[in-house]
Amino acid sequence: MALTGRAALLAALGSLPVGIWEPGWTGILAVNAPLAVACACDYALAAPVRRLGLTRSGDTSVRLGDSADVTLTVTNPSGRPLRARIRDAWPPSSWQPGTGPDASRHRLRVPPGERRRLTTRLRPTRRGDRVADRVTIRSYGPLGLFARQGTHRAPWTVRVLPPFTSRKHLPSKLARLRELDGRTSVLTRGEGTEFDSLREYVPGDDTRSIDWRATARQTAVAVRTWRPERDRHILLVLDTGRTSAGRVGDVPRLDAAMDASLLLAALASRAGDRVALLAHDRRTRALVHGRTAGDVLPSLVNAMATLEPELVETDARGLAAAALRTTPRRSLIVLLTTLDPAPIEEGLLPVLPRLTQRHTVLLASVADPYIAEMATARGTTDAVYEAAAAAQSHGERERTAEQLRRHGVTVVDATPDTLAPALADAYLALKAAGRL
Repeated sequence: MALTGRAALLAALGSLPVGIWEPGWTGILAVNAPLAVACACDYALAAPVRRLGLTRSGDTSVRLGDSADVTLTVTNPSGRPLRARIRDAWPPSSWQPGTGPDASRHRLRVPPGERRRLTTRLRPTRRGDRVADRVTIRSYGPLGLFARQGTHRAPWTVRVLPPFTSRKHLPSKLARLRELDGRTSVLTRGEGTEFDSLREYVPGDDTRSIDWRATARQTAVAVRTWRPERDRHILLVLDTGRTSAGRVGDVPRLDAAMDASLLLAALASRAGDRVALLAHDRRTRALVHGRTAGDVLPSLVNAMATLEPELVETDARGLAAAALRTTPRRSLIVLLTTLDPAPIEEGLLPVLPRLTQRHTVLLASVADPYIAEMATARGTTDAVYEAAAAAQSHGERERTAEQLRRHGVTVVDATPDTLAPALADAYLALKAAGRL
């Protein structure tokens, strides 16, 4: 039950003449008794809340940054009309800051025995599952003096997926992939590892590609063309430990790594390669493998949606063991982690030979562009000290990257905006060089 502001206002207005002309219990009863009777009648005529039927429909998933519409259907089985205000509660991260109160509240009128629909528009600000909370309904009488109030459970979940902003780079990377595969007019002389076809020699071709047997059978010199080998295995390894929780600008390191992984997965699946995903810190948080080319990207996006950084140190030995179990045959292992010296030198380097002995390893890390800006700062004393610290940090990352390269690891260190295309370029370079 709830007393409305209208009833309180009438009681306040009625108390003024009572205080002037008839102060005392008689005056109070003269005003409040009719008001109480009116409130009781209003309450009796309000549609009951507990008997209402609530069902949901609408979007079950949405990309981060987009909007999702969830429809709530309210059925009024009673013989009285429903005049209601409804609050459809969701977690705070389901709305843009400051818009939740307006977006979650609705006015509704449902005639007896009928149903009406109302739509709540969500615009989530974080990845993961957003689960609907209680639906609070306040049913008013015809006078608007008193209301029945109750809550209902109407379960619904909207999964907020990674935004995949790097998909804008996919057309250009696919064009480069088609060049490598020989499906465009651009000739790829001697690139790749898998024989494709024979064609006539043209000036500028690598003489090592001449097929002398085929040349002997015809009047023109024939050369072999190659294309990158297909059906290779690629394992994307996301480090979800402590270092992935850091933010570079407005982007968490883990989110930047996910975006780069999705672009690489989309490109590799178009190239005919098999893509798997492993997210690990001290235990495996997500594992996707054995998917077809058409299903791999939706599976990766769905698995990444609920991943969050864990504030624990990553177990490098456990990560390496999980990677070897996931992909026993020769593969490209793409490790998305940090280039900070301590985690690499103490954790990854001791177990790296286990990975490089059988697999090709590519390490991708998110670099902070602010450090490069600080390294060149001049002017105040504070700026000089900051520049020295930034230069030291940058130098340590370079030394760590060089250590990894000496172990045969390809290293990509780029800002959040450029990590995805840089990682795709590294994959294409490995493919062209026949290292996959």
